[in-house]
Amino acid sequence: MSVFGEMQLRGKSALVTGGGSGINLAIAKRFAEHGAKVALVGRTKEKLDAAAGEIRAAGGVAAGYPADVREYEVLAAAIKSAREEHGPLDIVVCGAAGNFPAPALGMSANAFKSVVDIDLLGTFNTCRAAFEHLRRPGASIVSISAMQAFTPTPLQAHVCAAKAGVDMLTKCLAIEWGSEGVRVNSIAPGAVDETEGMKRLAPTPEIRSAFMKSVPLKRFATKEEIADLALFLCSDAAQFITGSIMVCDGGQSLAGIGMSMMAALKPRA
Repeated sequence: MSVFGEMQLRGKSALVTGGGSGINLAIAKRFAEHGAKVALVGRTKEKLDAAAGEIRAAGGVAAGYPADVREYEVLAAAIKSAREEHGPLDIVVCGAAGNFPAPALGMSANAFKSVVDIDLLGTFNTCRAAFEHLRRPGASIVSISAMQAFTPTPLQAHVCAAKAGVDMLTKCLAIEWGSEGVRVNSIAPGAVDETEGMKRLAPTPEIRSAFMKSVPLKRFATKEEIADLALFLCSDAAQFITGSIMVCDGGQSLAGIGMSMMAALKPRA
């Protein structure tokens, strides 16, 4: 259950890219629980239909709109269809993303480009195509960034570059669109449990344990905790917040090498 009171988004319409699974589906579910009509955008119709079915089975309003965020015209058509069905958009979540661990010398130019195209270009495409359908003032855009945006990470050069771009795009759009009443923010999660990303980055119990030891709170985030942060940013409680990068990583990015030093210096029993 959400930590917020009920129906924070009653009567509002939200669109979530990458909404068929993972963090983005958790966000879509949370929005629907709080009264929003939800449009899910993603590449796979079957996955979107299943996700929308879950939301409807729980009493929410949801529908899927297949589109690849890298293809502007197709994406724009999907957003237009969502607007026609659910009305003008109040909320847009740019969540579509790609990731795989690889050293810079171990990936091709196309592999690097694919992540930048999904994460960064896809975020721009979504914001640009959705803008004309957003209600103003009071509309909210939230992009899902990552800790890699500001923490250099081995095997993640492509993601670091793409997410850093997402964060700077967030700040630029917040300045340009603020006069229209549209707020633009990013969420930068750290390790989030039970996601495809963590399965790839921590494929063994040993690696998972090492990851967790680097987090001061000694655990991973849940998808629902990220969803609650998105709900806050899109609610009336955040009406004066724009251009912010909201880090939700249990303090992992603050610790850095300090956690390794603490482990090394900790007295042994």
